[in-house]
Formats: sequence, structure tokens, C-alpha cells
Amino acid sequence: MTRRRSNSLLLAALDLACVIVIFHVIGWLRGSSELGAFDIPDLLGPFAILVLAIHLIDGYSRRTDMLSLAYTSQHAIALLAAMLAMLLVTFVFIKDPYSLHSSRAVISLSFIALIPVTLSYRRWLTLRTANAQSKRSLIFVGSQASCVAFKDTCKTNHLDQQVFYVATDVADHESVSSWGSVEMYAVPQLLPLVNQLGGQVEAIVLHETSRDLPFAVSEKLMELHFAGVSTYTLDLFHEIYWRKIPLTGLNQTWLFQEGFQIARDPVFARLKRINDILLASVGMILFSPLLLLSAFGVWIWDRGPVFFAQTRIGKNRVPFQIYKFRTMRSDAGTGGAAYTQKNDPRITGVGRLLRAIRLDELPQLWNVLRGDMSLIGPRAEWDKLVSNYEHEIPCYHFRHLMKPGITGWAQVNYPYGADLEDTRRKLEYDLYYVRHFSFTLDAAIVLKTIHIMLGGKGR
Repeated sequence: MTRRRSNSLLLAALDLACVIVIFHVIGWLRGSSELGAFDIPDLLGPFAILVLAIHLIDGYSRRTDMLSLAYTSQHAIALLAAMLAMLLVTFVFIKDPYSLHSSRAVISLSFIALIPVTLSYRRWLTLRTANAQSKRSLIFVGSQASCVAFKDTCKTNHLDQQVFYVATDVADHESVSSWGSVEMYAVPQLLPLVNQLGGQVEAIVLHETSRDLPFAVSEKLMELHFAGVSTYTLDLFHEIYWRKIPLTGLNQTWLFQEGFQIARDPVFARLKRINDILLASVGMILFSPLLLLSAFGVWIWDRGPVFFAQTRIGKNRVPFQIYKFRTMRSDAGTGGAAYTQKNDPRITGVGRLLRAIRLDELPQLWNVLRGDMSLIGPRAEWDKLVSNYEHEIPCYHFRHLMKPGITGWAQVNYPYGADLEDTRRKLEYDLYYVRHFSFTLDAAIVLKTIHIMLGGKGR
């Protein structure tokens, strides 16, 4: 059993134990039951919902930074969402006698109590395994240039593990070569390096453009793979560790790989459309007070137009008019910068508040109902910027395989893009979503979006 799986099973076992203990204790304190009166099978429902909620925020992943404030916030939001889901299931859908029918307070207080408890041992396990994790190394195999590029990518993505580099274009008679600050081994040194590190090799990453490795090396890599040492291509490593698609390996045949259900299977597109219509309709009703209050705030600030309309590019490059609450001065569009800058003087006072908590996006629910957009998908970009992006970034148009969204995988994983390089980085996340779309991933995006809104991190 791999360390990753054993860590996940340990967390799941602890979660189950906590659900059983806390529900019984809260039930006893509330006088709803005798201590131990809940049948264990009755508690499998809360446990299943808890596991799903935590899974959506990667709470069972060894690579998640559970010490961060961001994870703490997402963990709390996930369990509160699980609480609401459990209340809904228990009192709306379950009609037969059920021990948890005894009190709504037991369910609510139990999930609230589970927030600090389940978070505490996750933080403890993270601290306990951090030292061991730092000792496990990665080995990257590729050209000297790709080794340097991979080191820069690891730094950008805050990968703290030690990486050893094996360069395929280093002369065989050189044991170690240096390119800048990167020390690289020759290919014949790969097997001695693996043996030297022993069981501390977590994964081997192969650059796709590497030349064929010697047969003995390939055989050894295969043995290591079956022994539990994962071997990844560079693209697969990005997808598994950072959940994005690197632009370096993209070409026109990329679309013929596995995945892309939302683009290939009309059933997924129809289900997503039905989901969009239902949730957007409910959202329009629930948020109607906020819509009216926001509209009044925009108008009262400078008596200008309430809404801002702009041409954006949608699915299959079809342009459409997007609607948002106006957050800038009425004359901001005349000769202003294409990107919104930090502390942009064009933004009004009320507009800054609306942007911080993303309420300026609410009118896009109308775009969703019209079919121009989806609730979740790549960001809808301005047509003038798209023409430049498609010229500067190869395969940028791949993101137009699906409808743009009010929120999306790139929006919750990368800050606001303010230049061409930011657009490239966000595209990597957009393409991951296009390829790996699922309703589970959509649910994870919703939880992360709530975290961003509550934290006032919009721009």
C-alpha cells in the first residue's frame, strides 16, 4: 500500500471515529438520546457526506497544505456545507423512521464540533509527515534546458521537495554537469543515484522530448514503478501534483487524448445546462435583495449607469454581450488600461466593495439563463484581448471548447491576471478543467469560490 493511500485511509478512519463519538456525545448532551443510542449504520450517512465534502477540498491529499489559513477556511466551509446537505437529506428526503430525526440541533452542533476536531488531527499529521516528506526526493530526466525550466516551475509552484536532475544531453563521461545553479547527472548516473537514495525516491519525472533511455535504465524504471515509485511524463506530473496542463507540450493533437467529456459527450453538456438553469434561477431569487441593493449602491454613488456591458468570447468563439454591475467610473472606458490594476483609480468606492466579494458578477446569472455562459467554466474574456491572446499563445482557442463561467478552476487557483504571462498561467488551469470536467470538480470550485468571496479576495 502506498504512503499516499495509507495516509488517506488513516484520515478517513479518524473521521469515522469522530463522527461516531461526536454525534453520540452531542446527542447525549442535548438529551435527544442516551449515550450510545445511535445505530452505527445511521451515522454512515453523515460520515459519507463529510467524506465527500472534505474530498472536494483535497482534505485527504498528502500534498495539501493543511497548515495554511486558506485550507482552514475551506475546511470550515466544506463542513458547514456538509451540515446543510445532511439536514436537507434527513428532513426532506428520508421519510422512514431515522434516529437522527430526533433533533436538528444534534446534526448542526455535531458538524460544527467536527470542524476543529477533524482539522486538528489533519494539522498534526501534516506536521508529523512534513519532515519525512521533505526527505523524499524527485528525479527529473530531460535536457539541460528542460531541467532549468523545471526547477523554475517548482519554485513558482512552491514545491519544497529536493529534486535531482539527470540531463540526457550531458556527455556520458561527465558524472555531474552544472548549468547555472542546477547540478545535473549524466544518464549513466541515474541508476546509481536511485540506489543511493534508496526508498526516498517519491517519483521520477520524464520530459517528453527526452531521447530514448538505455534499455537497462528503462528496465530499472519499470521495476521501480511497479515497486511503488511513480514515473510520470512532465504533463502528467503537472496534472497530478498541480492540477493544471503545461503549455509546453501542447499541440493540435492534444485534443485527441483521453478526457474532454464535456466537449465530446452531449449528455454531459445537457446535464450541465439543466444544472445551470436550475441553479441560476434559484440564485436570481435568493440573491434578488443583494441585486437590488448593489444596483442602488452603484447608481447612488455617481448617478451613472447601473450595468456594464461588454463583448466577450464564448463557446466556439461566438461573441456575446456580458452584463456586470458597473464598478468603474462612467468614463473609464475611454483610453483606460485593458487590465485592472491593484488600487486602480478608475474603480469607484462601491465598485471596490462589489469586486472584493464578487457581487459585481451577479448579473451574469442572466447570461447563464440565456445560454451564453455556464455557472462554472473558463473566464469570459474581452474580444479585443482574445484576438491578441490567440496570436501570442498557441492553442489558446482550446479554452473555447466549452461555455465560459462566472467562476472557474483558474479563478479559484490563480489571482487576477494582469498581463500576458498571467494569462498563460491561468490558461493552464482552464485547460485542466476542459479536459477533466466533472460535477465533482464543479462542486470543489463552488466551495473554493465561497472561500474567496468570504475572504474578499476579488479584484
